[in-house]
Amino acid sequence: MDTNTGSHRPWTFLTNHARVLSLIARDPGIRLRDVAAACQLTERAVQTIVADLEADGYLTHSREGRRNRYQVTPHTQLRHPAEAGRTVAALLQLLDEEPATTNGEPDQPPEHPAERDS
Repeated sequence: MDTNTGSHRPWTFLTNHARVLSLIARDPGIRLRDVAAACQLTERAVQTIVADLEADGYLTHSREGRRNRYQVTPHTQLRHPAEAGRTVAALLQLLDEEPATTNGEPDQPPEHPAERDS
């Protein structure tokens, strides 16, 4: 096992674009400030991501008073050739599913001993 952590590059399974799109899909009226906080990004980075998503047809927005309301375009195809034929709706459904344990049951948070005994 390699214990040299100095050369290890951090990475994640989801891109910032996927995280932002997922949050907006769950709450179309969410403020970009709140998206930024949840994704641990700057507001400017989230604005750029939203602009990217809008430019490529994954997202639209409309004004409601002083706020934006977002609309995900669910049947838009994903961009990467490895996901050819897959849609944004399929991605969002996957991200919204409950995590499962190895036995196929939804993953439950561990019980605290104090809660179990009361």
